[in-house]
Amino acid sequence: MKKIIILLTCAILLCGCGNGNMVKSQKKTQNNEQKYTSELFAMDTYMEITAYGDNAKEAVAKASARINELDGMLSTGNSDSEVSKLNSEKELKLSEDVGNIMERSLEISESTGGVFNPAIYPIMQLWGFDTKNYKVPNKKELESTLKNINESKIKYDSKTRVAKLDKKMKIDFGGIAKGYTSSEVMKVFKNNGIKSGLVSLGGNVQALGAKPDGSKWKVAVQNPDSDESYIGVLEIVGKAVITSGGYERYFEKDGKTYHHIIDPATGYPADSGLKSVTIISSDGTLADGLSTSLFIMGIDKAKEYWRANSDKFDAILLTNDNKQYVTEGIYSDYSTDYPVEKIKKENHNE
Repeated sequence: MKKIIILLTCAILLCGCGNGNMVKSQKKTQNNEQKYTSELFAMDTYMEITAYGDNAKEAVAKASARINELDGMLSTGNSDSEVSKLNSEKELKLSEDVGNIMERSLEISESTGGVFNPAIYPIMQLWGFDTKNYKVPNKKELESTLKNINESKIKYDSKTRVAKLDKKMKIDFGGIAKGYTSSEVMKVFKNNGIKSGLVSLGGNVQALGAKPDGSKWKVAVQNPDSDESYIGVLEIVGKAVITSGGYERYFEKDGKTYHHIIDPATGYPADSGLKSVTIISSDGTLADGLSTSLFIMGIDKAKEYWRANSDKFDAILLTNDNKQYVTEGIYSDYSTDYPVEKIKKENHNE
């Protein structure tokens, strides 16, 4: 789960309270515009969908259906899902959605030099992050399993949408699925005449346009050290804001903490000197994939990667000593009480 808080006027809207049932609300805004909100549980997290406009209720209903449709395709915990079938059968003709996610996953993997790895699932299983039956694997187990996560061995034909895996390989799109889903919700909104809307998928936030009054959405980035506070507030229009950090999912063993963001180069939880990474982009799929990738890279490689791809995304990087590095594309839209340094496109020997 990626943690984000959405600030709406004076209220803080937190995604994540309920009993698993869908909660719905409908009201008028100050501008007399229809607002419709629905909460649901999917992809192992609580979600909230909000749309504004005459067709808001129908748009939210269709967005909810789209989320559930994608959840049914992508869940590794559902033996009937498309991903589970590929993992068991090793060869499968993919649907358009899963094919798109496969293609984007391999693109991001190539772009990050394998740091983003959709074939990481056997390592996640080894650590017990799939079942929550956690354990610290020994060196021999890790070395053996690392041989089965080479993403370059995934064979995918984008024309036929046929995917093939090696015998011991398994894939998991958990590092990209919610970002793809939030982008799909934006498409549903647009197709239903919505010009202003917001979705929070377990904290993965993506906005369509601005707020109904024309002002920017305010998104607060979670403080990794406290569920009750945040490290800064970002103003956005039509962007996804996705944060990853080791604080999201972890276990403790013999006094040591092990988090779920695994470095595919070592098989161990990433120890990069970063506490959290927030990615801001109009492309929710990209933002999701890069939030974990840059976390694994660490501060220096993350800066270098952003400079090479600054037209595609911006970032907020929080180090273990609570210093923030903010890329210049969003620097003026971000406010914080913490020490902050601007990352510029031109590197002047930082």
